[in-house]
Amino acid sequence: MNNFAAQGNSGTDWIFDSGASSHMSASSNWLSSCTKSPFPSIILGDGSSIPIYCVGQAQLPSSTKPLLLRDVLVAPALIKNLISVRQFTCDNLVSAEFDPFGLSVKDYLTKAEIARFNSSGDLYSLNGVPAATPPTSMLASVDLWHRRLGHPNPAVLASMLSEFTIPCNRDSHNSVFCESCQLGKHVRLPFSSSSSCSTYPFELIHCDLWTSPIASVSGFKYYLVILDDFTHFVWTFPLRNKSEVHSLFLNFQRYVSVHFFLPIRFIQCDNGREFDNIKNRTFFLQHGILLRFSCPYTSPQNGKAERSLRTLNDIVRTLLIQSSMPPKFWAEALHMATFLLNIRPSKTKPNTTPYYSLFLSHPDYSAVRVFGCLCFPNAYATSANKLSPRSIPCAFLGFSDEHKGYRCLDLHTGHVHVSRHVTFAEHIFPFSQRTTTPSNTPSSANTPSPRPFQLYTPLPAEHNLSPP
Repeated sequence: MNNFAAQGNSGTDWIFDSGASSHMSASSNWLSSCTKSPFPSIILGDGSSIPIYCVGQAQLPSSTKPLLLRDVLVAPALIKNLISVRQFTCDNLVSAEFDPFGLSVKDYLTKAEIARFNSSGDLYSLNGVPAATPPTSMLASVDLWHRRLGHPNPAVLASMLSEFTIPCNRDSHNSVFCESCQLGKHVRLPFSSSSSCSTYPFELIHCDLWTSPIASVSGFKYYLVILDDFTHFVWTFPLRNKSEVHSLFLNFQRYVSVHFFLPIRFIQCDNGREFDNIKNRTFFLQHGILLRFSCPYTSPQNGKAERSLRTLNDIVRTLLIQSSMPPKFWAEALHMATFLLNIRPSKTKPNTTPYYSLFLSHPDYSAVRVFGCLCFPNAYATSANKLSPRSIPCAFLGFSDEHKGYRCLDLHTGHVHVSRHVTFAEHIFPFSQRTTTPSNTPSSANTPSPRPFQLYTPLPAEHNLSPP
């Protein structure tokens, strides 16, 4: 058995035993960490056993890297501290060479000497002076290792320096602000949950504008969405030009004032010029309305309006696909989608509907029909003679805002009929049976512009607004 001894920090001798399977110590004072041991005791050579207090690890200094002592078993009943040569060489990937004058620890791969310990006693002692170790001030700083390792984040760097025992001068670490990290890895800060809460309808409204990839059959290219923060009721306004947003704000403010006798206090929107312009600012200032703009290129700050657009567009897309109608009918589908969204519960208020929150009455679901389905409006009043057909096949486009009736698209002439005397075949979609759209596609002249509000209480037509 080859043994050699070292003086530990606790003042006791350390015996390096080539026959020991684990490091053993009588004290935990010199350990850098100490945890509960999975082994209950150590069995000695005479068959007796002594209890294990804990298990930990420590380091021995060297010129290139600290020498690790892993899984050191602490048993206070020990007289000597034992270090397993086998475990020592395997953990550190070194070799231990003994000669008459001491011990040399060498790197296993390069054979370079890591540490030299002279000994003149019966045992190989580590009390001698080890090979020259560079002073701490000469070691690379933590910030230098940060640059060497490709600018990892602080948690990864700290883990590497600790786990892999990379020699460094921790005293010089002063958390220098790394400009390269800011320029090369800058990320957006997380958004905290909004703490704002409106207390009555129209205290805060959210607005956004969506641009369609194609013009609608009535010539619309955009639509404006307005969401009431308190009730989550949604209004949508198809537009031909962005410049129409200002007049819509004027009409909407009058609508709220006349029908609900409530003021609009805040408007949340993005930085689009259709919102942030002299006309709007002057109008809002005159009425005491405060504008809240999201930061440039920071759409999550206008998240409620953005989510409303996404939900509406999902419904519009689905309605058009279900009915096999061309995308140019998106404005008609939007009118229907807005109506449906307001009579369905929302995630924020799962037990009620936006319609009920605003009007304090439940919507009438009996009039709801499948968008785009085959329908037959009564045409007796306009028939040529008593032998003419009493109805014509049409596609259901939704509800009329100025009438208590349905809007039906004549599949042959493209004319839109408004009637309350309509029968429906909700399982048949006439556009799915056609390879082309009607020969006389409806234009803005003979197709009433879809109104984004709900039914049955119209405003003057020149306002282009109609409330639910």
